[in-house]
Amino acid sequence: MPLEQPQDIIDLLQETRTIALVGISDRPNRPSYGVMKFLQNHGYRVLPVNPQIAGEHVHGEFVWARLADIGVPIDMVDIFRRSEAAGETVDESIAAGAKAVWMQLGVINDAAAARAEAAGVKVVMDRCPAIDIPRFNIPPVRAD
Repeated sequence: MPLEQPQDIIDLLQETRTIALVGISDRPNRPSYGVMKFLQNHGYRVLPVNPQIAGEHVHGEFVWARLADIGVPIDMVDIFRRSEAAGETVDESIAAGAKAVWMQLGVINDAAAARAEAAGVKVVMDRCPAIDIPRFNIPPVRAD
């Protein structure tokens, strides 16, 4: 079962430090662009992933082509892709050793969620951390 209880969501967001954001856009009018900036401003390190703009920079961070290219531990993968495409990203998240996958608002893929959970990866589906952080009054992340 994906995490749905408020305390489970709070715990995940408080233990997370590094987020890979898959499906980043370099266009300011796109939700992923604003969510990345919000998460950075809240203290998270956000590593953007999008093969179409790999090698460029968004909000000062290098854009990676694939999760496998990042090479640093990933606490959570925030997925801005269509529901049917989210499964591939979930599988890549598992392979990359991510501790959690977060499927954005409107992104629902039960089969992918089941694969992640079977691999010991926490799952959040059909939610947005930029909404839940203020909703649950989560304090800014401090570097360890």
